[in-house]
Amino acid sequence: MLRRGILRGGALIGLLYCGAAARVAAAVESTLGFNELYAKQSVLGMELSMRVKTLAGHTVRILGYLAPPLKPDVRFFVLTRAPVALCPFCNSDADWPSDIVVVYPRAPLDAATDGLPVAVTGTLELGSKIDAQTGFVSLVRVIDAEFTVVR
Repeated sequence: MLRRGILRGGALIGLLYCGAAARVAAAVESTLGFNELYAKQSVLGMELSMRVKTLAGHTVRILGYLAPPLKPDVRFFVLTRAPVALCPFCNSDADWPSDIVVVYPRAPLDAATDGLPVAVTGTLELGSKIDAQTGFVSLVRVIDAEFTVVR
């Protein structure tokens, strides 16, 4: 009887350890590249890759460049694959470029960072969404994001 209780206690500790390890593994960020966002493009639009769909709701890290803002007081910025002189805003998600990601940072954006390479870490969010303040339509977003300039 005592031996059975010890075994059960050990199994319980093992289950608790596995649960904690799974939570830690889920909190680890995945690095995501612009070339991994879409599986294919066709006349019907762009299809998100299985990798991106799997990472939705999880913490990701993306390297890119800050595009100049649409207005100085917007709450988001656009991350691009390469430096750009103008922000590549579009009218609808049907026109959504495959090399940009909208980022909603935790802290306000410093305008002096435009055009610089940055590393963005936050929660990946997918699906068509209209920003209430600007009317900007996005398909891929990183929310609650932190970013650092990469030197």
